Amino acid sequence: MLVSDSLGVNANGHLTVSGCDTVALAEKYGTPLMVYSEDGIRRNCRKFVSSIEENYGGKGLALYASKAFSCLEMYRICKQEHMGVDVVSGGELYTALKAGFPAENIFFHGNNKTDEELHMALENGVGRLVVDNIEELRRIDALAAQMQLTAAIHLRIKPGIDAHTHNFIRTGQIDSKFGFALETGEALAAVKQALASDHITLTGLHCHIGSQIFDIAPFEHAAEVMLDFIADIKAQTGAVITELNLGGGFGIKYKDSDNPEDFTEYMKRVSVVVKEKCAEKDLDVPFIVIEPGRSVVGAECVTLYTVGSVKTIPQIRTYVSIDGGMTDNPRYILYQAEYEVLCANKADQPRDTVVTVAGKCCESGDLIQENAAIQSVEAGDIVAVLSTGAYNYSMASNYNRVPRPAVVMVCGETDRLIVRRESYEDLLRNDL
Repeated sequence: MLVSDSLGVNANGHLTVSGCDTVALAEKYGTPLMVYSEDGIRRNCRKFVSSIEENYGGKGLALYASKAFSCLEMYRICKQEHMGVDVVSGGELYTALKAGFPAENIFFHGNNKTDEELHMALENGVGRLVVDNIEELRRIDALAAQMQLTAAIHLRIKPGIDAHTHNFIRTGQIDSKFGFALETGEALAAVKQALASDHITLTGLHCHIGSQIFDIAPFEHAAEVMLDFIADIKAQTGAVITELNLGGGFGIKYKDSDNPEDFTEYMKRVSVVVKEKCAEKDLDVPFIVIEPGRSVVGAECVTLYTVGSVKTIPQIRTYVSIDGGMTDNPRYILYQAEYEVLCANKADQPRDTVVTVAGKCCESGDLIQENAAIQSVEAGDIVAVLSTGAYNYSMASNYNRVPRPAVVMVCGETDRLIVRRESYEDLLRNDL
């Protein structure tokens, strides 16, 4: 039931995060409330950083994929833990820079970066631009020429691998909006154009095969495919690709039945494939980049809600209505994301009731979970949804003019606010 080592149950029978009583936090800050374990986040960052040292002799970089959860405090933590970050928008880049994150350790992704975003990245000395298409390649070359500089880039490659995950979060197959396809010759053509560009330096290749992947084999296969391509590039052009970004997508524990491999096992097994393939192809082992996002923050957060009503429809279902919903967690309506739910103030009691957790929006589909086992709850109880750290606040909206929730970070049994709750006045800020 408790999907992270950061979670526990105290003597009062209340759910805790890093030793902090979630019921007390709900009373202090109000609900909906997102509670992150700083201890857990830092522990995960250190796992990835140390794995680069152990498996590649430090010749690599772990980037936090900040689309999972982006705010000033997350960038500060990543800087302190010697992580790089990847960003996918001008807004994420702006936030990272405002947090004092070193630009040289920022990689800028995205399938349709605007000229304004590209200018911002080049002006601030972003480490790598991850190029998605030929038109973007041309625009970067022209913009770099205007700015009298040279842009260091990676090309995003589709390795043609089925990652066995939800259709909406597969990214490595040929039918994807991201990247250059290997099968059609598009990727090699992009390499040749990049090499011929006057204001671009092609330093590396990037791939990403999907998200929430439990099986390590697709990651191993992706490494093989990418290194074969690096060997082909060397044979056909003479160019040596010195950096290889193998992306992220490592699965986490959402349900008690989930059994993902530890991140260190992924790193170990893929490093073996990388070294063997490089030896086979007579390549130097490239500088390896990885991009964990969900696996850094996903399981290290719970979202707390207050129950407003419990409505039982005999022989059909019981609705537990909460004071949040699709505005702070759209993942269930997007791709039927599964979660463990429990009553935070009755966490020591058996979950012997099956309910549908319903949000407050004026939409029949505004549900957080169906057929969910939970303790018997009533109005006023605090419901906790576990593993809500990734793509929840990031995807939050103001639908129905609902303000976004507050976000709290807890560490060593202390708590602090890192994102304040939106007010009604905040909703009017841009209205004229």
